[in-house]
Amino acid sequence: MHSITRRRHWLVVGLAAGALALTPGVAFAWGTPGKSNGQKAETSGGQDGTSIVSKVTYSGSVSSGRSGSAGKVQPVGDWTPPACWYEPRSADEFSKYVENMYNETINTPGQHSYAKTSVGMFRNEYKDGKYKNYNLDQKDKGNWWVAVVDEDRWMEPAAQACNEPPFWVENGAAPPVKNAITPEILAELAYNRIQLPTTKVTLAPAGTTKVNLPTWAWLDKATFKEVSVTAAINVGGLNIQATTTAKPISLKLEPGTPDAETYPASGECTINNGSVGEPYAKGKANLTPPCGIKYLRSSGTGTYNLRATVTWQITWTGTGNPRPTELPKGTFGNNQAVKVQEVQSVNR
Repeated sequence: MHSITRRRHWLVVGLAAGALALTPGVAFAWGTPGKSNGQKAETSGGQDGTSIVSKVTYSGSVSSGRSGSAGKVQPVGDWTPPACWYEPRSADEFSKYVENMYNETINTPGQHSYAKTSVGMFRNEYKDGKYKNYNLDQKDKGNWWVAVVDEDRWMEPAAQACNEPPFWVENGAAPPVKNAITPEILAELAYNRIQLPTTKVTLAPAGTTKVNLPTWAWLDKATFKEVSVTAAINVGGLNIQATTTAKPISLKLEPGTPDAETYPASGECTINNGSVGEPYAKGKANLTPPCGIKYLRSSGTGTYNLRATVTWQITWTGTGNPRPTELPKGTFGNNQAVKVQEVQSVNR
């Protein structure tokens, strides 16, 4: 178990090599696009220069974003987890963030005058304009709500959906925006951080198989089991969490050549008593494998790319939602090389 932290008339703020870049007319986003939103392992909701990272924390089978023996679940269909959302910040946190942003901008050598003007206007709105001194005198009565963009998706158009400038919400009131953080949104964010095992099937015969020989295929039962990620946030009086769980339900085999047959014919091997496929054992040579492939032509001096894809059922539970609720199913697969030799007769 481990943990990872991770507008229309205003602007987007981005830090690059310590310099503040300001783009007028673009949506304001809380945090540093492409740098730290929700991904700083050492800090939960801490400060990184003039940027405050997301206060959503994740624990469980969390994707690290690295290639290797695991990968992220891919939703079936056109659904995707949120690319942005809104979180609360205390008046103290918000005032410190804006003041730091303002001071760094005006004190950066060579900073464009438009940047200084833009950040000055932004600061004045909350310090001396519509609001007074960041509502510090009302800090026990409410919180600022700010937009957060997922660092892995800040370039996507969907990340611009949270385009409201920071706004004040009194305690007990509902934030007047669509993407305000909720247990369901936490569950969807956790969905995007589930780390799944590599879909490498065990084959019999192993290594090299033969033409017209039914090849048994199965997955390691100890490896392919439920995996979960819990997302939580506890800030500004908001204390909610959600756990998203992925459960393997089927294995799809694609032989990598039209000169092959699959077992079953659909190539979709369902879960049976917790197992994906059935391990080959002595005495099963004359049986049809419940999950497998029969290649009809040799691969010659090369190999076929067998594609094995597991479909996962995704559900979540959390604050106010004790019963598992379905999210879109997901898939994750890999290719593996299979060598097929031409043999007139086979004994085993």
